[in-house]
Amino acid sequence: MSADQTDQEPSRQEAAPLADATVNAAHVIVLGNEKGGSGKTTTAMHLIAILLHEGARVGSMDLDGRQRSLTRYIENRRRWTEENGVELPMPDHHVIERSDDENRLEAERIEREMFEGLLKRLSAENDFIVIDSPGSDTYLSRLGHSYANTLITPMNDSFVDFDLLGRVNPQTYKVEAPSLYSEMVWESRKKRAVSDGGSIDWVVMRNRLSQLDAKNKRRVEKGLEGLAARIGFRLAPGFGERVIFREMFPSGLTLLDLMEEGVDTPMSMSHVAARNEIRSLLDTLDLPMVLRGELEELED
Repeated sequence: MSADQTDQEPSRQEAAPLADATVNAAHVIVLGNEKGGSGKTTTAMHLIAILLHEGARVGSMDLDGRQRSLTRYIENRRRWTEENGVELPMPDHHVIERSDDENRLEAERIEREMFEGLLKRLSAENDFIVIDSPGSDTYLSRLGHSYANTLITPMNDSFVDFDLLGRVNPQTYKVEAPSLYSEMVWESRKKRAVSDGGSIDWVVMRNRLSQLDAKNKRRVEKGLEGLAARIGFRLAPGFGERVIFREMFPSGLTLLDLMEEGVDTPMSMSHVAARNEIRSLLDTLDLPMVLRGELEELED
């Protein structure tokens, strides 16, 4: 696959990482998708929680300075713990806002300086850094992608979301070509390889899977399998359409917190099923750290 950059703005070619930007580098996990409502923040927060519960040091960055979904989730978590007198593990969290400088090149320089400075500090102090990117194409988002060790792209199980990854023939449902987001990831991978010889493990997870084996579901699955082989990503099981995920945002809790002392939430079968979905995702990610204590609990 190749990306034609001749008609695109220069900033698309200026988000390459610096080889010396991270010292004692943590493993960087980026949640990326140029579409809102795909489950990026929910996935990011539950990954943060399970890593924290395993004793890992976790830093987190919110690159969407406008919506701040991950930031709000963590703020809700901090407030809930203070109001209820319950101690829960917290990440070292920061939000980076877009520069308001009218000069685009200067704005990008400022954003890059903020991002790389924070990334370098968090890398020296943490085992993992989880980055939640905005659901749109921004310079900060591209910059974050270029530093990913693991890139997770959640998507809803529909051709609306699929279209951001690849264009499908409406008659045969065969993938004709990669789409804009896939092209951006491809460029990030090339820049990363040139910059420091690193690679990006790209994982696409299908969220909100229908329990019905509908024809559309099978078509999406077949299309993803073909596209995965073509442009190089892995498929991971995602999260089902479970009310429990949405209900936890106001409190800042996650499914990993429900067994903690002071968190008085009875476990239902839906909770157990959802926790197992988190386990399956983490197993698929195969992160460079042995995280088995909490995983064994999830199997019970």
